[in-house]
Amino acid sequence: MPNFLKLVIAGLFLAGSVTWFVLGDIGWGILMLLAIAPPVFLFFFNEYILLVLWRMRKQDIEGGARWLAKIKNPESQLHKSQRGYYYYLCAITQAEKGVNHTETLMKKALSLGLRFDHDKAVAYVNLAASAVAKGRKQEAERLLADAQKYNKSGMVDEQIKFLKQQMKKVQQNPGGFYNPNIRRR
Repeated sequence: MPNFLKLVIAGLFLAGSVTWFVLGDIGWGILMLLAIAPPVFLFFFNEYILLVLWRMRKQDIEGGARWLAKIKNPESQLHKSQRGYYYYLCAITQAEKGVNHTETLMKKALSLGLRFDHDKAVAYVNLAASAVAKGRKQEAERLLADAQKYNKSGMVDEQIKFLKQQMKKVQQNPGGFYNPNIRRR
């Protein structure tokens, strides 16, 4: 449901509430005022993103991806900050599609803005992993430094250690990862 439609529904409930108060039926007026709360809440927090986060908490990534697919037009359905989380959740749910796809979605999410530091840390770790996979060591170091800056809860410590180990392998072999199937001339 587009965001403007939620505000229209809230406006209709407000008009109904004022009408009930004018007619002298205070109980129905209060009930209509309470009915304004869900559309206004869903204006600021999209229902599909809330359901995706609930599914992700239960470790059901496929279920989260199904709910995320119900958002057809993020520009009209979501605020700017909600669009950041939309792209962030798309990157997490579609991680198996490849590093390039995830990288573009995470960059878009960071450019639109993520509210919580641990979400920014996860995004920077994912971007650092894609940089390591492409052999861009300096960019990966910079992204890992950003991830450590935002990792106040220690949520991605293990991933940061793993990526630092992978970066040492890149440093030992400047031409990329060692491939034993390539013949030396």
